[in-house]
Amino acid sequence: MAKKLPTVLLRAGEDRRVRAGHPWAFSNEILMDAETKALAPGTLATLRAPGGEALGLVTFNPHSLIAARLLSSNPEATVDALFIGRRFAQAAALRDRLVGVPYYRLIHAEADGLPGLIVDRFGDAFVVQANSAGMEALTPILLEALEAEFSPSTIVLKNDSPVRELEGLKREVVTAKGEAGSLELIENEARFVADLSGGQKTGWFYDQHDNRRFMAGLAKDANVLDVYSYSGGFGVLAAHRGAKSVVCIDRSQAALDSARQAAALNGVDKIVGFEKAEAFEALEKQKSRGFDVVICDSPAFVKSRKDLKTGAQGYRKLVRLAAPLVARGGFFFVASCSHLVDPPLFAEQVRRGLRDAERNGRILLSSGAALDHPVHPGLPETAYLKALVLQLD
Repeated sequence: MAKKLPTVLLRAGEDRRVRAGHPWAFSNEILMDAETKALAPGTLATLRAPGGEALGLVTFNPHSLIAARLLSSNPEATVDALFIGRRFAQAAALRDRLVGVPYYRLIHAEADGLPGLIVDRFGDAFVVQANSAGMEALTPILLEALEAEFSPSTIVLKNDSPVRELEGLKREVVTAKGEAGSLELIENEARFVADLSGGQKTGWFYDQHDNRRFMAGLAKDANVLDVYSYSGGFGVLAAHRGAKSVVCIDRSQAALDSARQAAALNGVDKIVGFEKAEAFEALEKQKSRGFDVVICDSPAFVKSRKDLKTGAQGYRKLVRLAAPLVARGGFFFVASCSHLVDPPLFAEQVRRGLRDAERNGRILLSSGAALDHPVHPGLPETAYLKALVLQLD
């Protein structure tokens, strides 16, 4: 007989959002009596409406603003390796169909039914990020399910995200199986290098997969500038697709070393040049004004609401400095991964930057993250990536 789970009770009138399909219940929506407050972070619980009706099975953390995260709409579900394995298998089947090679975001949190969990796949190597107390508590079961479904050679628990501190979790990187380090991956028919333990995030940014392919299609016979190039996902692919020349700029020597390796792997090391520099400084000093394609895949300028006004203006400055480097008739890609910067605000900052640079043009594409980063219908705000492609006059 299944063990009876503790109950988490919503306050009067606070069940409407969950009933409407939102997968979270916030701490101020929950009746926080002494028994509920005493539950250990990550506890599996039954979420109930004020009248006692069971709404689903959740992971619960009394110390987090996002206190309850829906794991199953079936309150009687048994959460074991088989349960998790079914979620993994369903997610893998979708990605295999969308991407075609085993290099992708396997699990994208709530959208794949595993709230707070990120899993990136690199062939038979997997990088796991447990960003909620619930996923932290379920880690042994997650590892068991990964083993059963994929027989991995390597599993890295890359639990170093700042968001873990909001859940009361420590930041750490642990190799759970195999040997962590750098490995090759395939994206858009080109070869790249990812550092699974020492690189940013999971070691690679799969979210720009589709945007990289689009920009590479504009790069044939072009002179390309790739700012915030990281490991060469945009720049090296552009060279692979026939660019005349590529300049990659990044402040991380480790990232540039990975990009240099990728250029060699794809036979374009004589086409791609590398410069270690801060982006704004490099743009201000850039003497060339004739790049056919300029790519600015910037990091998050806004990491908290108090930084929203000044941080958002960083995109305006970026566009002001980068747009003059685009040849007339050339193409300009600019992106923001700051989830607090919504699409209208981002577009407005880009517009102001173009005005400051005295450049005009047209938006050809407004896009987001790649298809292996789906969005839960109840959490449209988690569609964090914004990207614009423009042709400039």
